[in-house]
Order: sequence, then C-alpha cells, then structure tokens
Amino acid sequence: MTGENWLDEIKWTEDGLVPAIAQDADTGEVLMFAWMNRESLAMSAREGRAVYFSRSRGRLWPKGEESGHVQQIREIRVDCDKDVVLLKIEQVGGIACHTGRRSCFYFRLEDGDWQAVEAVLKDPGEIYRQP
Repeated sequence: MTGENWLDEIKWTEDGLVPAIAQDADTGEVLMFAWMNRESLAMSAREGRAVYFSRSRGRLWPKGEESGHVQQIREIRVDCDKDVVLLKIEQVGGIACHTGRRSCFYFRLEDGDWQAVEAVLKDPGEIYRQP
C-alpha cells in the first residue's frame, strides 16, 4: 500500500466515523454493522482483519478480541458516495453477533412483530468471560 491518502477520500461523519457493513465474502450474507474511524479503517487494511471503533467503549475494537470470532478481510469497498464501507470478510468461527448467532440481522418483521428467525449457535456466556 502506498501511503494512506485513500483515507482522505472517505466522507467521515462530523464525529470522524464512517458506517461499515460486514458481509460474508462467499455467500453475500450481511453479518453485522459497526462504525470505523480513520485509525480503525487504516489498521483493518494493514492487518487484513476487521477493527472497528466502539462508540460505547470509546476505543478501537478489534472484532473477536474477546470471543475469538475475528473477521478476516478479503476485500474492502466503498459505496459511490464514499460514505459507507463494505468489508467482504471470512467470519472465523461462524459467529458474528454478540448474541451467539451467525448474523446480527436475525430479527424479521412478521405480521407486525419482530421475530427471531436464527438460532443461537453458542451461548454468549460461553463466548464472553464474565468477571
């Protein structure tokens, strides 16, 4: 990579973030949504694994730092306005959601109610160590 000038082309929000979508590179399934800042996007490109910016923690969040469910990046894209990042990834361990499901998008609207339509693959209590 020749420098990080490509980061200047991203349209960052006022608080220095850009929305990021993680998509399974093989199936096209959307697994999760998160935020990235300049540092996390640059780090993700350098290291080949997803690093997000956690607004709740106020810090960089390497995906899988606690769970081991890292996201290996195969490709990074941006939309036509360069204000949304798409990460085409391989989801290590098959679980992207902190609820223990494959995808964070497991609720489907059915007859005016949100229904969980994906099974929990692993109990979150087994994934995340409780203090």
